[in-house]
Amino acid sequence: MHPNAVMLLAVALLGNLMLPFISAQNEPKISASDQTILSADSSSKPVTLQCNLTTAHTPYRESFWMKNGKEISNTRTEQRNTVYRITKPRADDSGEYMCVYTFDMAPNANATIEVKAKPDITGHKRSENKNEGENAMMYCKSVGYPHPTWTWRKVDGTSYTDIDNSTGRFFITNRDNYTELNILNLDITTDPGIYECNATNVIGNTAETTILRVRSHLAPLWPFLGVLAEIIILVVIIVVYEKRKRPDDIIDDDEPVGPMKTNSTNNHKDKNIRQRNTK
Repeated sequence: MHPNAVMLLAVALLGNLMLPFISAQNEPKISASDQTILSADSSSKPVTLQCNLTTAHTPYRESFWMKNGKEISNTRTEQRNTVYRITKPRADDSGEYMCVYTFDMAPNANATIEVKAKPDITGHKRSENKNEGENAMMYCKSVGYPHPTWTWRKVDGTSYTDIDNSTGRFFITNRDNYTELNILNLDITTDPGIYECNATNVIGNTAETTILRVRSHLAPLWPFLGVLAEIIILVVIIVVYEKRKRPDDIIDDDEPVGPMKTNSTNNHKDKNIRQRNTK
């Protein structure tokens, strides 16, 4: 091989080896706030997130903020030092925040700031009423970051029974800040009770309960049976009343219908007739 060709090949190989190093040297540098943990107290202080573009080798265009992969409106600015403020932080404000810088001749650069909070269960069923043999569904949803680990258990007085998917009738489905418990073919003797969902992350945990009531197959007939029982009782009362009233109201055929005339009255009339004849 010609010496010049060997030299050109060596230069090309060296350039390829140095390219990642040169690219790393030319990448923008961003100074960002540390992670923040929100207090469970409702009167917690405002939180300020800050990013500063300290180094950029290509012309800088603008910056904006994102939360959980979605752009936050009204946060675009041309300043290198960008700030996002949470005035009244709650668990719902926790998440993965990102400051993004855009350039005319280079890819976007970003830095991530985690805002963490204990889970806060914002929705759940207070009670579930079903008939035996039917299926029941209970759920819980929360806010807070990182996404919690969900568990379900049944409360039996002061003891607990953990629930999993191994029984064939209980099925748990978890998705980030949402969990669902389904119970198939409800048993009226073993399934009624208090069920608890528990959300846990690195900051803390929160739990809520749902009361499951299971009614008998005859439950839909209870209103009809109640009316039928009232009718039967009313008929019995009427029959008893009529039987007690009848002896006093029936007239004996042997008794005279009207008042009987006495002998003294008849004698008095006979005397009057005799007196008239003598006159």
